[in-house]
Formats: sequence, structure tokens, C-alpha cells
Amino acid sequence: MSKYWSPAINQLTPYVPGEQPKVDNLIKLNTNENPYPPSPRVEEAINNYPVERLRLYCDPDATALKNALAGHFNVAYENVFVGNGSDEVLALAFMAFFRQEAPLLLPETTYSFYDVYCNLYDIEYQQIPLTNGFEINLDDYQQPNGGIIFANPNAPTGRLLQLDKIEALLQRNTESLVIVDEAYIDFGGQSAVELTRRYDNVLVIQTFSKSRSLAGLRIGYAIGHQDLIAGLDRVKNSFNSYPLDSLAIAGAVAAIEDQEYFEEVTDKIIKCREWTTEQLESLGFDVVPSATNFVFTCHQTITGAELMSYLRGNNLLVRHFGKPGIENHLRITIGTYEEMQTLIDVLKQHPDIQD
Repeated sequence: MSKYWSPAINQLTPYVPGEQPKVDNLIKLNTNENPYPPSPRVEEAINNYPVERLRLYCDPDATALKNALAGHFNVAYENVFVGNGSDEVLALAFMAFFRQEAPLLLPETTYSFYDVYCNLYDIEYQQIPLTNGFEINLDDYQQPNGGIIFANPNAPTGRLLQLDKIEALLQRNTESLVIVDEAYIDFGGQSAVELTRRYDNVLVIQTFSKSRSLAGLRIGYAIGHQDLIAGLDRVKNSFNSYPLDSLAIAGAVAAIEDQEYFEEVTDKIIKCREWTTEQLESLGFDVVPSATNFVFTCHQTITGAELMSYLRGNNLLVRHFGKPGIENHLRITIGTYEEMQTLIDVLKQHPDIQD
């Protein structure tokens, strides 16, 4: 705390990102990174980029990437917005759309950046509890609001909402914006992008960090009605006109163009997730049904804090949130088969776990 900080910053509780350790030989299963490298076309595009052009500012509109995304999703160029990771896209969206008189509605257990943005931008919000099975029940969102946001699949639970449930929400919630945060949609869900063609009050936000293996390049985007995109552009151009650098744009375009590699990688992760789920359940773990590249799980007799410490002592890093209601759960990223086999082998050696 500093006397030079503004009062709002003094009172702010910032988002805490997953640990990025500098310790060798750790198997890192705590931040939902893709265990496989990006498409070879990404490496080729970056290696072939003319270095002398880096003296110039990048394209402020990321035209090549927006065109690639528009073609990929079969939407118009005017329906696409890009930013420096989906976190920045979300931050701009909160500023553009959610500073309303009525409260923003969001799940009680979800991506913890949402309430951070609310506090940062002085947005009134209301958290809606999940069901006992960690599901988002959109019927609970039938109340006056200044907007609705949820992750689908949700994080850290991994549970998926079907598209018809989201469309039913849009049909009854017609006077405020609904944001669907689809960071993990490529691991088993159906995107709500198709709903943006029929409804002008839904914005879908996705990222290249997970399924495209480009977390280090920081590329996010939104798909929605052109009026929503214009609002995002207005905020973006008042904050940072050049959110994506030239190498990121080139790499992202190459990743979008390699659909075969994308499908190969996501299919491997989905199959490994199902294998991991079966293995954990055989060891006495309860696993929440997941449509993501992670599993949310708790053991029937061992606390989450104890398991996290035990795994860390065996060079396996997982995520433990410690919040009421999920304090005994671990969020475990799906790595390679070899990494997940090591996880299972280490768990089998715990004295209180019976195979």
C-alpha cells in the first residue's frame, strides 16, 4: 500500500494468476496450458516474418487476423474484435457494457477475474450460486440486471451448458447484454457464435491460449453484432490502439489456417481427459464432468490442501483455490499421457489412497 495510490486501488484485491515456477523438473498442471506445441505453421510464419518490419507499428485493426476469424466462423469482418488475450477483451467489454444502474449477474464460482473487473470499474454485481452439482442454472438469472456473464464451459468446474439453454436465456433476457466466455469451448462444447447471427445482445469471447497453444502470444477475440464490436473499438482506441503485435497477428493467422492440426491436438486432449477421469475415479476421487482441458476433482477422504502439498512434494503442480465450497477440490490441467500417467502413479503411492 502506498500513499500515492488512489483509494480504489488501495481497496482492490487483484486477480492472482497461476504460479509460473522457475524450478526445474516440475510437471506443470496448474494453469491449463496446452501440453502440445503450436501448429508448425505458426513457427514458420514467425520465422519468415521480415524482421525489418518490426520498426513499424503493427496494424491497429489486425486486419489479416480479423479476416481469418471472420472466414473461420462464417461471420462478417465487422462482427470480429481482437485484443491482447481474452483477459483484455473481457476488461474492455466490462468497461464498454457493464457500467449500468442494475447489477451485473455472474456465477458465484467462476473465473475470478470477473469480480476483479467489477471492483476495478466500480460495477455493481450479484453472484448467483451454482447448483449442488456445480452447474450454472440460467433460470436463476431471470431478474433485473445490467448484464450477464458466464464462462462456458465454466471454470474452474469444467461443466458445460448446452446451446439451447443459452438461447432460451437470450429469448427472455432481451434488454441487456449476455457475454459467453468460451476459453475452453474447443474441448467438447458447441460454440454460441451461431447465436450472434440471430441475437444482437450476445457477445462470444474466445482465446488462442488453450486449444491453439498460443498462451505466450496473448491473443483473444470477440464475435458479436457490429454495434457491440463498435463499442469495444471505441474503448480499445481510447486505451491502446495497438493491442496485438505483428508477430502475434502472423502466428494467429497461421494457427487458424491449420484446422487439421487443431483437431488432432484437441482430440488427443479430450481422450486423455477421459482416461484421466477414469483413473482418478478408480482411486476414490469424485470428478466433475468436464468439457475442458482440465478436471475439477476432490478425494473422498483427503483434503485438497493436503493433496496439493503432497503432489508439489513429488514435482507435480496443480491448482488449489481454497475458497468456501470448493476448498477440497483440485483443478488439474490435462497434460500429455506421460504426464498424466505420472500423476496417477504418484497418487497411488499416497498412503491413504487405495488402488
